[in-house]
Amino acid sequence: MSIEAVMSRVSQIQAMLASAQGPMAATPAAAEPKSFSTELANATGTTLSSAATPAITAASTATATPTASELPAGTPYASEITAAAKANGLDPALLAGLIKQESNFNPNAGSPAGARGLAQLMPATAAGLGVTNVLDPVQSINGGAKYLAQQLKTFGGDVAKGLAAYNAGPGAVQRFGGIPPYAETQNYVRIVQANAATYRVDTPSTPSYSSATAPSEI
Repeated sequence: MSIEAVMSRVSQIQAMLASAQGPMAATPAAAEPKSFSTELANATGTTLSSAATPAITAASTATATPTASELPAGTPYASEITAAAKANGLDPALLAGLIKQESNFNPNAGSPAGARGLAQLMPATAAGLGVTNVLDPVQSINGGAKYLAQQLKTFGGDVAKGLAAYNAGPGAVQRFGGIPPYAETQNYVRIVQANAATYRVDTPSTPSYSSATAPSEI
């Protein structure tokens, strides 16, 4: 075969090879499949990101807010007295003045007759008010506030009669038509009201009357 014939045959073969490779070359390469980890990351990326920050619950942000005191700074149990007074429609200063006279803010105070605690409640009275531990300051304050509110309601809001009833019992006030003619009870009414006046000012002053009167038995 001549050289020309050989060269022609080679050209034909090259053309055939080129023709055969053309369609294959034109076919795009298949996309390389993504790994499982890549697909998972893409699919869950947003969810994981948002879950990374825990939700703030109401319980975690809630803070106890004590009742603001309406009594002068330094008054023992000021917040508890204010809360109990407000819950029972009382003047916090009046309740503070009563507790000052009853126990001088000593939660362990007691009388020979059996009255005990800040508000000097007798066992039967305490039980009727739902007080289970008269020596617990909060229970005693709440019980005393409730009992004083009951007396004020019984006597039409008359503070003097309500205080007299707290000290001597409502029966005695009804029997005498007002403050009983007992020196202790009359003294008690004056002293508690004088004490209350000192708690209505910013700086407590010495009450006009002595607070040495024995605690009442309720």
